[in-house]
Amino acid sequence: MRQRLGRECVYMPSCRLGLYVALRHWCPPGGRVLMSPVNDDVIFFVVLAAGLRPVQAPLNARDGSLDLAAVPDAYWRGLSAVLTTNLYGNPDPAPELRARCDALGIPLIEDAAHALGSEVAGEPVGSFGDASVFSLSKHVGAKTGGFLTVADPALRSEMAAARDALLEPARLTSELAYALRPYAEAGVRGLRLVRAARAALRLLGQEERAEIRMPLRPGELTRAIDGGAGLASLHPWIRVDLHDYRLRPGRVRLGRTERLLAGLDARLDAHRRGTEKLLATPWAGGPWSGSRSGGPVGGPDGGPGGGARPVQPLFRVPLLVEDRDAAIAALARHRVTTGYLYDPPLDVYAGEVFTDPSPSPGPAAWFARHALPVDPRRADQVISVLTALGARPVEQPDERPMERGGLGGEGFGGGG
Repeated sequence: MRQRLGRECVYMPSCRLGLYVALRHWCPPGGRVLMSPVNDDVIFFVVLAAGLRPVQAPLNARDGSLDLAAVPDAYWRGLSAVLTTNLYGNPDPAPELRARCDALGIPLIEDAAHALGSEVAGEPVGSFGDASVFSLSKHVGAKTGGFLTVADPALRSEMAAARDALLEPARLTSELAYALRPYAEAGVRGLRLVRAARAALRLLGQEERAEIRMPLRPGELTRAIDGGAGLASLHPWIRVDLHDYRLRPGRVRLGRTERLLAGLDARLDAHRRGTEKLLATPWAGGPWSGSRSGGPVGGPDGGPGGGARPVQPLFRVPLLVEDRDAAIAALARHRVTTGYLYDPPLDVYAGEVFTDPSPSPGPAAWFARHALPVDPRRADQVISVLTALGARPVEQPDERPMERGGLGGEGFGGGG
């Protein structure tokens, strides 16, 4: 990864732990961090655990990227850092954010969990920030691990020491469970027992999401924050979907990760091919605004085709469909699971007690409500299912300025 990114890299047992280490190093306690409201709630709780105040940014409705031009000047004042998301692998405007952060004298931290292999302005995502974090669970498929990169190579030892201070000892039972997991999952899929397996996990307390978002539990969360935040205080929220996020990896995890990482280029090529197919469908939502900084698609206007820019190896392609629930159900009937949904946005989910809301919430709400993230490696099957369903692309929102009073005005108001 050092060769790919041109930066020093530190292995982490999870992307979320790497992000926590970065936030604690670069941000003063009580600082304010600009971030995307369409993001995994675990990341939101990591920011809180670091003793920071999340500030929700306005987004572009077409692709969920951070809309730099829509951030009011008042929002920039008093920020301690900017945290990108690069949602589904589509780059945020990193060069512009880098310039803004430099002007303000604050760090840029890149969450590149979805963006391994994506580029912006001809450079890899993750090479613009003071620090960036990557996941080895996504494109690599290791279902464990991540890494933290730093712009200043002199900080590598300090980051490794901060990680080591937070690690929990390796456990044999966890290593065995990790080793057996691929075979168990394959058996469950082969026997079509996915629903039964999930029901069993819920009974055992291992599946903690009944809905897209985990339960907020505001009373408990308030007490955890008032008690000094930190990973221990917010552990019940941060561990969701990955209880071993602080576990020191054993030989089984590291060995399997290394083997899978050796096949990364082939995986990225498969993601590119599928992305290109999906972006050529009517559900792709037209030109993606990510093209403003060398974004995800190939045409000169940011749309598919044209060959001006290489297609990004998106982790998921967010198709924009009118009836997303019907599309999800149809895909499930063909054993295609839809994940990585982030609806509602974090400022709606958490409220003003725990975050500063976006100054323009409509585009993020519209995108979160309609985006159908699909695995590009299953592009042919997804296209077939949605075509047979008669899925209709959702009408693009009016791009006139939205009323500040909420979602009921013109532009991004109520419809869809």
